[in-house]
Amino acid sequence: MTHLASIHHPQHAVVIGGSIAGLLAAKVLTKHFQRVTVIERDNFTQETEHRHGVPQSPHVHTLLKRGLQSVEELFPGIEAQLADSGASAIDWGNDLPWLGFGGWAPRFKSDLITHTCSRNLLEQTIHHRLAAEKSLVFMQEAQVVSLLSNSDRTGVTGLRVRFRNQPETDLTADLVVDASGRNSSAPQWLEAMGYTPPQETVINSYLGYASCWYEPPNNLECDWQCLYVTVQPPNNNRGGVIYKVEGNRWILTLIGVGKDYPPTDKDGFLEFARSLRSPVIYEAIKNAQPLSSIYGYRRTENRLRHYEKLKRLPENFVLVGDAVCAFNPVYGQGMTVAALDALALDQCLNQQFSNHPDGNLIGLSRQFQKQLNKVIAVPWLMTTGEDLRWHTTEGGQPDFISRVMQRYLDRVLLLQSENAEIHKTFLEVIHMLKPPTAFFHPNIITKVLKQVMNWQRKNDQFTNEQDVPKKLSVITQV
Repeated sequence: MTHLASIHHPQHAVVIGGSIAGLLAAKVLTKHFQRVTVIERDNFTQETEHRHGVPQSPHVHTLLKRGLQSVEELFPGIEAQLADSGASAIDWGNDLPWLGFGGWAPRFKSDLITHTCSRNLLEQTIHHRLAAEKSLVFMQEAQVVSLLSNSDRTGVTGLRVRFRNQPETDLTADLVVDASGRNSSAPQWLEAMGYTPPQETVINSYLGYASCWYEPPNNLECDWQCLYVTVQPPNNNRGGVIYKVEGNRWILTLIGVGKDYPPTDKDGFLEFARSLRSPVIYEAIKNAQPLSSIYGYRRTENRLRHYEKLKRLPENFVLVGDAVCAFNPVYGQGMTVAALDALALDQCLNQQFSNHPDGNLIGLSRQFQKQLNKVIAVPWLMTTGEDLRWHTTEGGQPDFISRVMQRYLDRVLLLQSENAEIHKTFLEVIHMLKPPTAFFHPNIITKVLKQVMNWQRKNDQFTNEQDVPKKLSVITQV
């Protein structure tokens, strides 16, 4: 094993984009490079305000338990720091009434505890922690124009940057990390260098959402931190969530699938909330004081760029976050996967320098993109699998095995409303603490089989009867 002190660390790494994914990647790079530069189009301000380059920032953002653990690994003490800034602790088993596929889930005390806050507070907290790194510099109001390469175009050597109201300048780097999000220009940059751009998989359920910030009513008595009314495939395509954040504020995000987009005018927004399959959210906010405009967002397609399949990829260039895989944001996986991306980058760099103590980065690009593909595989299947439940979804159709799996999971979700153990397993899968295969634990399979057998017995007792309405009533209740 190579001793750490004998490793020659490369000089300079550059991150394109000051997103959550970019900031977390930058933290990792400070461990392996003598200098790190983050290039951001916007200005990082001292206030927790919305940035133009983050159009989703006014909406509900969730750092899942696995994501919180990963961010805490990169920034020890950050959870306590968020709590000190007003982020409320939430027990996902007890403090979040959840109207799921089959009804209200049971509530119970659990160890699934995170802190609810705005995306802006999380980003600002991470940014402040990074700003204390002496080896890191932020270049703001700057846009990357193109990649720079060596003479035979086998490797990236830096990038060309345009600063606001200034001429373009070249910035050399030993490693360039693209964390510029859904709008990444990497496919065009690679094509300009003579490389084949990656193939893309796009699955779009045409889900849209709209959000408004509220001051909770003074006289409201509630025993919850958040409320969630889910959509219910294949027909009930409206849902919503109230999310408590710092400053004793709520964010209400309303959701519509299949282009049934929530309105952004006050009356239409409230009427949409009233139309959900439970009145609980509408009753909570009907007398609440709005603190913001109503923000809409509709760019929610799942988009996977298959960099891992490219036969040729320039050295010294890697991509993370939404630049590779952008999920439908409504499932709350993006920030957690960004944290897992950063840890994967850390692991690959450790392995690279262990094998090449001279600081050689040859082979890192392809190795990392293949490793990243393993990180995103499960959340991609979870997200797209849910979106493919809707007949309005474009970009793919569930195959026979997927349809069978969906029917099985429907049964699991029906049991979720009456069984605390199953609801806890469901939450653990959602929080990426367990894989989806946890739904196939023998105890859950046994409960599903009993449910199906009970349904069959109730169905069979009416086989020779002519009372069709009664038969339909029993089937509907199962």
